[in-house]
Amino acid sequence: MLDELRCEACSTDAQALSAEDRRLLFTELTGWDMLDREGIPQLEKVYKFKNFKLAWAFSNKVAELAEDEFHHPSILLEWGQVTITWWSHSIKGLHRNDFICASKCDALN
Repeated sequence: MLDELRCEACSTDAQALSAEDRRLLFTELTGWDMLDREGIPQLEKVYKFKNFKLAWAFSNKVAELAEDEFHHPSILLEWGQVTITWWSHSIKGLHRNDFICASKCDALN
């Protein structure tokens, strides 16, 4: 499973995943959307919570995960929900790391 893997270093010369590889890895995720923003493919999911405090606690867990993996998402914290968006900034696309971290977010919830 993806959540059992570790991220690898991703530099500017790393290859973004092909559309086929993205589709294959995407089948291993539940409830995520694959979006295209300004030509950059991204993974995004909205997690729902009963209140702000629970949403805040989850966003902090995701921040700790990001530090542990040296891979950082966009985190939008709102009352009762957290939106997580993963993509690899250095390659302006999706890398295997993004799918690993998306899966790890699900394991946190």
